Amino acid sequence: MEIEGRPVCKRCLLADIDVDGLYKKVSELVELIPEDIRASDELYHKRLEICRACQSLENGICRECGCFVELRAATRKNYCPSVYKYWTAE
Repeated sequence: MEIEGRPVCKRCLLADIDVDGLYKKVSELVELIPEDIRASDELYHKRLEICRACQSLENGICRECGCFVELRAATRKNYCPSVYKYWTAE
């Protein structure tokens, strides 16, 4: 199966697949998170790299909890929902 000429990647972030502008919508939600509770850019990108390597990532969604990983990673108090807690709250 392909999306816009690219093969579907199950372990990709929304930024990598962008089905019908979903990445843009989630990115807009991330931008609406108040600065005082939002993760720093460095922490956010570190979390996303961990998610990219996780077997539970499928099409931008975490199979552990059903969240959009880009949205979950953007809030400092959030943590990885896996029993292994690959990343924790700041």
